[in-house]
Amino acid sequence: MDRLLQGMLQRFIRHGTLTIRTGPGRSFTVGDGTGTPIAIAFPSPWTLAWVLIDPELRFGEAYMDGTLRIERGSLADLLAAVLSQDPPGKALRLASVQWHARFLWRRLQQFNPRRRAHRNVAHHYDLDARLYSLFLDHDRQYSCAYFESPDQSLDDAQLAKKRHLAAKLLVEKNARVLDIGSGWGGLALYLAEVAGAQVTGVTLSKEQLAVSRERAEEKGLGARIDFRLEDYREIQGTFDRIVSVGMFEHVGVSYYNTFFDVVASRLSTDGIAVLHSIGRSEGPGVTNPWIGKYIFPGGYIPALSEVLPAIERAGLLVTDIEILRLHYADTLKSWRERFLAHRDDVERVYDSRFVRMWHFYLASSEMAFRKENMMVMQIQMTNRQGVVPITRDYIAREEERLRHFESDRRPPLRLAGE
Repeated sequence: MDRLLQGMLQRFIRHGTLTIRTGPGRSFTVGDGTGTPIAIAFPSPWTLAWVLIDPELRFGEAYMDGTLRIERGSLADLLAAVLSQDPPGKALRLASVQWHARFLWRRLQQFNPRRRAHRNVAHHYDLDARLYSLFLDHDRQYSCAYFESPDQSLDDAQLAKKRHLAAKLLVEKNARVLDIGSGWGGLALYLAEVAGAQVTGVTLSKEQLAVSRERAEEKGLGARIDFRLEDYREIQGTFDRIVSVGMFEHVGVSYYNTFFDVVASRLSTDGIAVLHSIGRSEGPGVTNPWIGKYIFPGGYIPALSEVLPAIERAGLLVTDIEILRLHYADTLKSWRERFLAHRDDVERVYDSRFVRMWHFYLASSEMAFRKENMMVMQIQMTNRQGVVPITRDYIAREEERLRHFESDRRPPLRLAGE
C-alpha cells in the first residue's frame, strides 16, 4: 500500500523533501531531496489514500480533525512546498474530474438570494467578536492591506489601504458615499472623519453592525454615518461615491449583473465607484471545496474576465484597474502569526479543532497568494467620461492631502502627569 501511495505522490511532489509516516515503523519520502525537510504523519495508509482521493477537500479536513500531524516543519512550510512545484506535478486524473464536476455545479453553490446571503454572512462574520480582535489590526480591517514598504506594520498598511481607496474615490467634503459591505466600519469612519463625507454603510452581519454603530457614536460621527443591516439589492437613493471592499467575493457569479446594475443606478452622473476584490489571474475557476464548506459558504473569487463583461453590460466605464499581487500574502502572514500567538485564547473561546481549522484557512490562503496566482483587483468606474483626471498622478496627490488631514486628527502627545 505504501509503495502505491509513494508512486502516486511522486508524480506530484517532484521538488523538495517530504517524508510521510503511515503508521509505526512505516514511512517513505518523495521529492528530489532538496529544500527544507518536512515530515507529516497519518494514522494509517488508508487515511492518506482518502486524502488523495479528494485532496482539495480532505487535506484540510484531515488537518483540522487531527488525522494529519506535522512532525517536522510547519503547516505553512508544508503548504508552500505543495503549492510551489515548478513545473507543477501531474495531478491525479480523479482530481481533474472532480474540478470539472465542481465547475458545472458552481452556480448552484453560489446561488445567493437575500435569505441565503444573510445565512452565509452570519456563518463567518457573526462569530465571537473576540476572535477577530486577536489577529486583525486595531481598526479591524478584514481585507488586503496596502504595504507601501516591506517593513511597514500591519496597522500602517491598513491605514494606507484606506487612504489609497479614498484617493481613488476623490472624496470631497460632504460627498454622499455608499460603502457596500462596510464590515466593522473602519473605512466608513475614515471617509467621514478624514475626508468629511456623509457615509451610508450596509452590511448583512448583525455583529458588525452593532460594532460599527458603537464606534461611530464613540467618535462623535453619528450624524455623518448611517450604518444599516441591508442587502445591496435593497439600497435606495443616489450617491456621489460608491466603494465596496472585500464583499464582492460573496456575491456569486449569477449575481454580477445585478450587483453592477445597482452600482450604475445608485451612482450619480458625475460619481466614482471603486471595487476592491480578491481575484484570480488564470480565468474562471471554482471555489476550493474546503473553503466553501467550512469558511465562506456561497463565496467565489472571480476572474477579471468574469467581472469586466458585467461592468460593461451595466453601462459603467472602467477608468482604472490596479492589481495588488503579494500585498494579501503579507497581510495573511501577519494575521496567521497573530492568530498563532493567541491560539490558546481562541481555544478557550471555541476548541482545538476550531483553532486548527482557522490555522489551515489562514495558512492556505496566504500560500494561495504567495505561490499560486491569486491577486487583489481595484477597479475604478464612472457613469461617463471626464469624471477623473486623465493621468494617475492625482492618486499620489490625494494620498498626500489625506495624510495631512490624518495628522490633524491624531491626539497630541502628553507628558506623564499632564
